[in-house]
Amino acid sequence: MGDPAAAATCARYFKTGPGESGEGLEFLGISACDLRAVAKEYRAMPLDEIAKSLQSRWHDERAAALIVLTLQFPKADGATQKSIYDLYLANTHRVNSWALVDTSAPQIVGGYLFDKSRKPLAKLAKSKLLWDRRIAMVSTQHFIRKNDFADTLRIAKMLLRDKEDLIHKASGWMLREVGDRDRAMLEGFLRQHLDKMPRTMLRYAIEKFEPPRRKAHLTGTIKSALSRSTSAI
Repeated sequence: MGDPAAAATCARYFKTGPGESGEGLEFLGISACDLRAVAKEYRAMPLDEIAKSLQSRWHDERAAALIVLTLQFPKADGATQKSIYDLYLANTHRVNSWALVDTSAPQIVGGYLFDKSRKPLAKLAKSKLLWDRRIAMVSTQHFIRKNDFADTLRIAKMLLRDKEDLIHKASGWMLREVGDRDRAMLEGFLRQHLDKMPRTMLRYAIEKFEPPRRKAHLTGTIKSALSRSTSAI
């Protein structure tokens, strides 16, 4: 099913060069539509076989395995959901791209923790592994869709000083989703943390604001940064 030309495009798109966020990723070049079709065909795959697929060198195979997990999770009983969740957390080093995280973390981690303690999210957010931190942030999308915003704001605050752009994007994206449902909640977060927010996080968070309001927030960040620089001098 692979397509060498598509694989080469994926390699560029996911920034697989030395020192880049996707360094070492390898692609077969299978379309997302085809991957989902395969996952649906094998949606009854046993967890031990899925675990093997998560060790594949190919990003495409890991993606298909994760889609199978997201298809299994909602219909599974409590014990099986825990097994899926445990398998996922044991293999976060294999969920090693923004695409793999974003298509699986809300359904599996967010879905499992929704009616349980959210403490595991804080542990993930403090991890040295970039993908753990992105999982912590993006998992809260499941809560947001149920109008539960507290953990999104809490994790976003924890990640304010993260050095990775992929984390800034994830945090800004989730904050924007909060704002889609409760603008006042997002505005409150911005009032508290505007001067500490990375530029990318802020841009993503206010993307849907009216242009004058968006400009005001961006200008406010610049002024705040200048003020801190002057104080330091």
